Amino acid sequence: MPAPETASSGIPHHTPALWQGGWYRFARVLESPNKGLRPAGALIDLIVIHSISLPPGEFGNGQVQRLFTNTLDWDAHPYFQGIRGLQVSSHFFISREGALWQFVSCDERAWHAGESSYRGRTQCNDDSIGIELEGLEGNPFEAAQYETLSGLCASLVQAYPVTHIAGHEHIAPGRKHDPGAGFDWPLLRQSLALPPQCFPSTA
Repeated sequence: MPAPETASSGIPHHTPALWQGGWYRFARVLESPNKGLRPAGALIDLIVIHSISLPPGEFGNGQVQRLFTNTLDWDAHPYFQGIRGLQVSSHFFISREGALWQFVSCDERAWHAGESSYRGRTQCNDDSIGIELEGLEGNPFEAAQYETLSGLCASLVQAYPVTHIAGHEHIAPGRKHDPGAGFDWPLLRQSLALPPQCFPSTA
């Protein structure tokens, strides 16, 4: 699949019907302050899949959205004391029902990967797009989430020079374990029809 044409800035041109300035037409926008510019010449060629729920195992309460926008009430649950003051974000979040939220333009750097290394490069935030699935690492995800994820990844592959899709566990092994054993990598591979080398050898 050919890479999209890029502007002199290095940021890809996007299909206007689906993308505008790195924002996806089919996502609900809730902009996060936790972001930054990508390094000059960064090649946005990696999608990183995560899982998250706050508190762990509780879904549909809006707490993930609050975390990514620095509006979480740290005193609302004892678990939040352990992450108090954390400033993180992801480009996208997919709820258990398959609803899609976007917090950071894909042309910008979200704070989702942390200390990381993949395909011979470190600092994966610099050149990756982060997608969070609402869930608990190791547990299964919903069919609606895979449907949304597949459509989003297909659109990202069209809009950016993506050549790799990996989990947080693959870019930060030992430190992170999401999305975990409950994530159906064969289903995602089949839905995208990308060559095997686009995915981790252990996925």
